[in-house]
Order: sequence, then C-alpha cells, then structure tokens
Amino acid sequence: MNFIKILSETIELSIDDSEKISSIFKELKQKYTTYKDPWGFDLELCEQALRKILPIYRYYFNVRVFGKENVKDEPYIVVSNHTGQIPIDGLLIGIAFLMDTNRPRLLRAMVERFMVQLPFIADYSYKLGAVLGDRTNCEFLIDNKESILVFPEGVKGVSKSTMDYYKTQAFTQGFYRIALQKHTKILPIAVIGAEEMFPFVYQAKGVAKLLSLPAMPLSLNYFPLPSPVDIYIGKPINVPEEMSHDAPEKEIREQVYKVEMRIKRLISVGLKHRRPFFEDIRTPVKDYIKKFKVSRYGKA
Repeated sequence: MNFIKILSETIELSIDDSEKISSIFKELKQKYTTYKDPWGFDLELCEQALRKILPIYRYYFNVRVFGKENVKDEPYIVVSNHTGQIPIDGLLIGIAFLMDTNRPRLLRAMVERFMVQLPFIADYSYKLGAVLGDRTNCEFLIDNKESILVFPEGVKGVSKSTMDYYKTQAFTQGFYRIALQKHTKILPIAVIGAEEMFPFVYQAKGVAKLLSLPAMPLSLNYFPLPSPVDIYIGKPINVPEEMSHDAPEKEIREQVYKVEMRIKRLISVGLKHRRPFFEDIRTPVKDYIKKFKVSRYGKA
C-alpha cells in the first residue's frame, strides 16, 4: 500500500518498540524453527514490515487495545467485524496481537479469493502470513497450533456506504464448522474507527457488477485519514463439545448468530466510547443523507 510507504518514511520507530520487536521475534524464530509453511511465510520479512508499519499503528491511527487479558497462550479462531474500505483492519488486528496483548502471537489472516489473484500483492501477502480462506488451509494452520483471523462478513463487510457503517453483514458459517471440528475456541473482535478513515463513501454496486469487481467505492478521499482506532477483544467462546461439525445448517446458524451478537455488543460498547474524528463535518452530512433518504424513499 503506497500510503504505508509514504507514512513509514516520515514517522520513526521508537527505541522501546524496536527493542520489543527484537525480543518478540527472537522468541518467534525459536517457535518456528521446524515449521514448514506451504505458502511461503517469511518471518524475517514480517519483522521488517512491522518495523515500518508499527509507527503508523502507534501515531497515525493511535490504536488502543481493550481486553488484551482475554488472549491466552493457545490457538484461536479470531473472528472480527470487517470495517473500512480497504482491509487495513486485518493489518491493525495482527499488529495488536503481536505488540499489545499479554501473549504475543502471529495471526494468519484468511483472505478472499480475488486477493490471491492479484499479482505481487498476493505473493507479498503470503510471505506476511495471509492465506486463502478455505477449509483445508484453516485446518492445516490449526493443526500446527496457529491462530487464524477470519472476517465472516467477507467483502460485503468492507464495501459499505456511509449510512451502513458499523452495520454487520450476514456471517458465513464455515469458521464455526472448523471450530467444532478442531475443538478450537473462538475469540470475538470488534474494530472501531476504521470506517471513519473514509468518512463519505457511496458504493456504486451497479458499476462494480458491470466490471466484475467485488466493490466500487466512490469517496472524497482514497488515502486513509488518521482516524483513531480501538480494538476490542472479547472473552473466548467455547464451542459445544457435543455438537458435530456436520450438524444441520439451522443448528450451525444459531451458534454463528451468537458469535455475531457478541461482536455486535462489542461494537456497541466501542461506539459509545469512540474518540471523535471529523465530527463537525461528518455528523451533519450523515444527518442530511438520512433525511434525504427518508424524504425520497420513506426510510432511512
């Protein structure tokens, strides 16, 4: 991402963070000594990238992490709302788990199929730990004691117009079947503040469909603004031991709904304590759009 390169050249890494990174990756290198990754995961590249990106995380997005005590030294399926017009939320969550939790660990992010078809970006993402989000890949990682990061809303989560910010889209069910099969705890996450990086967005769905693109955002800005970001980590969710991963769709849907409700509650808490950003302009414009929709369509 060009904006990361631009910002990393202007914001310096602190001495404390530099020493902490060295300590964390010294431990990680011991952990991954015998691990063979089929996708080309490169631990040294991860360290280099973190040194460039961490100052942006600290000082540009001013990230705060709540609930860090909920992260123990065990594998999780980390499930988050998807937010913002670009998948920067996954990047920030990954840094949070490395630098700002009580048990630093690498998260392997599950990405959409269209992402792995992009030249250069796909290879770089693989080296930084991203993996195509299919069932076989998830199972392999969990068998190797890795924690995975999933966004059950998919592309619909990030491709929202302004009026739909923080409204979660329907969750897919695959992550829950994997959690059942592998007896892995689910860790719910809510990200607050990433939507505000792009304050005014209209999703041109018709154009996106015509061009066979997952989304077509029309925005006043295409460079993420420095909205402060808060990451809320909820308490782990144990999956029912007596439930089979091949359970009927209706039963799985009920359990997925519980995970979604847990994340919605975290979002609700986060929005109440959200730090203001661009409020003097964003709120009046949002209210005007809402009134326009009511007057024209009879609903907000």
